[in-house]
Amino acid sequence: MTDALAPEIRAAVETLWDYHRMNHVLEPADIILVFGSSDLRVAAHAAELWHEGYAPRILFSGGRGRMTQAWADTEAAAMGKIAREAGVPEGRIILEEMASNTGENIRFSRELLESHGLLPRTAIVVQKPYMERRTHAALEVQWPELSCIAASPDMEFADYCSETLPPDLVISAVTGDFQRVLEYPAMGFASEQPVPPEAMAAYERLVKAGYVSQLR
Repeated sequence: MTDALAPEIRAAVETLWDYHRMNHVLEPADIILVFGSSDLRVAAHAAELWHEGYAPRILFSGGRGRMTQAWADTEAAAMGKIAREAGVPEGRIILEEMASNTGENIRFSRELLESHGLLPRTAIVVQKPYMERRTHAALEVQWPELSCIAASPDMEFADYCSETLPPDLVISAVTGDFQRVLEYPAMGFASEQPVPPEAMAAYERLVKAGYVSQLR
């Protein structure tokens, strides 16, 4: 599906793909957090981590966003269903169904956990591969006392693309998330991230090539 991409475009998106993934080493945590997504593979991955014993509970957070407005269920409910089908017991799943952006994912999840009498100190945060860094950076600022490990399905760019997630859409999303990594620290939304020159050059190449539909 990605074979038709020009070599320089493929190289650029793969550079950003690698940048977004933080390659954290998994350790046991108090909870697994999964923030809103149109890609239900993140829910399946969270269920795998639960079965492997990394945390006693999973919290799924998400209402409906740009890509999920037409869904019958909220993002959280859809992800919770995937986890239950994968064998995670109902009592180990918490749903937050109001959040519509990452800031709300963090705030509403924190408030909901507190209402359950849960005060996690450590978390594994499961996201799409290209949203690992931005989500982790947001948590560092907006939930600083929570120590987080970023995780995602172990997929390279070419493997991630599908009929419902074609390369052009994924490249635009990868580019848009890089822009947010650059801009959100000045807005108080996230921590400053190191940006190597090769990642900046890849971003500029993709913007120039027209992959701008997911820019702010």
